[in-house]
Amino acid sequence: MGIRAKIMSGFLTLAAMLLVAGAWSIYELKNIGISAQIILDENYKSIDAAKVMIESLEREDSAVLLLLLGKRDEGLAIMRVADEAFQKAYETAHNNVTIPGEQDYVNAVAKAYAEYRELWLQFAVSPKYRGDLNWYFRDVNPTFHRAKLAVSDLMNLNNQAMYKTASNVESRAHRATMPGIIAIASAFIFAIIFSFLINLYVINPVVKLTSGIQDYLERGIPLNVRVETEDEISRLVSSVEQLIKKSTK
Repeated sequence: MGIRAKIMSGFLTLAAMLLVAGAWSIYELKNIGISAQIILDENYKSIDAAKVMIESLEREDSAVLLLLLGKRDEGLAIMRVADEAFQKAYETAHNNVTIPGEQDYVNAVAKAYAEYRELWLQFAVSPKYRGDLNWYFRDVNPTFHRAKLAVSDLMNLNNQAMYKTASNVESRAHRATMPGIIAIASAFIFAIIFSFLINLYVINPVVKLTSGIQDYLERGIPLNVRVETEDEISRLVSSVEQLIKKSTK
């Protein structure tokens, strides 16, 4: 193999190592970004839906208090709007179950809200407990808090999933940088080996040849340079030896 081919093959090997490492890192980082974005979007939908459900429950609780105070029209109007908002948010959470075990939390929300909704619906139709705060604190308020706690549990589950996703992204990003680090280290080692080989098979023979020519010209010492490879350097040494022999005849 000639010197040009040797040098070219060395540079091409180094470039190929860096290209593979770069492509690998880009592929990993791209996959991390896509998968993390999908998971975070899904968790955010459920968290946002849970926030809407909690706000709706609090508005319904306020509406019940208004009914207790005799403000029927105002209380019923708030209840209708809050109930519609809750049902819509619940549908979003129900259709966005992506975490193992999340369906149980969604079912718990549905059960707790159905119990709470049944209480205030009965009161809205037949307000026999009007002004009865004992009934409110005995039946309504505990049911309201159970429904709110069920929604909070669902939201906390998705918050934990988001945190886990963020931690996983950090871990995967670290792994994605490893090919680049390995490639850089390998390229550094390869560059040292390549430099050593170039020095051994190119630079040293040229230095020996130059020194041999100087010894011949200055002190008449016969040229005696040995080259281990058969390439342009060996042919150059052979040509110089033939030139010297011709000049001494």
